[in-house]
Amino acid sequence: MRILHRRAATLLGALTVLAVLAAAGGASRAAACSAGLDAKVEGTLRDFFHRVPGSRELVSKSAAVLVFPTVFKAGMGIGGEYGEGSLITRGRTLEYYNTVSASIGFQLGAQARSIIIVFMTPEALDGFRRVNGWKVGVDGSVALITVGVGGSIDTSRIVSPIVGFIFDGKGLMYNLTLEGSKISRMSC
Repeated sequence: MRILHRRAATLLGALTVLAVLAAAGGASRAAACSAGLDAKVEGTLRDFFHRVPGSRELVSKSAAVLVFPTVFKAGMGIGGEYGEGSLITRGRTLEYYNTVSASIGFQLGAQARSIIIVFMTPEALDGFRRVNGWKVGVDGSVALITVGVGGSIDTSRIVSPIVGFIFDGKGLMYNLTLEGSKISRMSC
């Protein structure tokens, strides 16, 4: 009997997560590939440049930057994450993407965060764009950058071809990973 309750709770949690992610994806689908998403991406970049000294210089030296303004994460035993964004180079949107991931373990609740992935070399960017359904940790590694309070990014010390930043309304987030996230091109 107890096993049935546990299975029912797990199934209910999975259905809840899927419903939240579907609602988030469905609501933003109308904005995808439009000025609405582009405006959110621009706002996220402005916020990033304001909060993290040296980030504007980093992006200007890069081959491209992938910006997910809002990535929703929800979980109840089984968790999921979904967000939409765009790949930008020299101020011009190249393509639109979504990110999806799932996890199992103790988790309860929902949150939103922003993710910025910077492709420092043309080769890293080409490798990313060649694969539809690019998986972090499988198709390429993303070195997450953390900056302490009052710290800034020293672009001369960044040697990774792909670097990433995760932040919420309070600033950069620590002890997080993008491993297992799948990033796919959206057809518009």
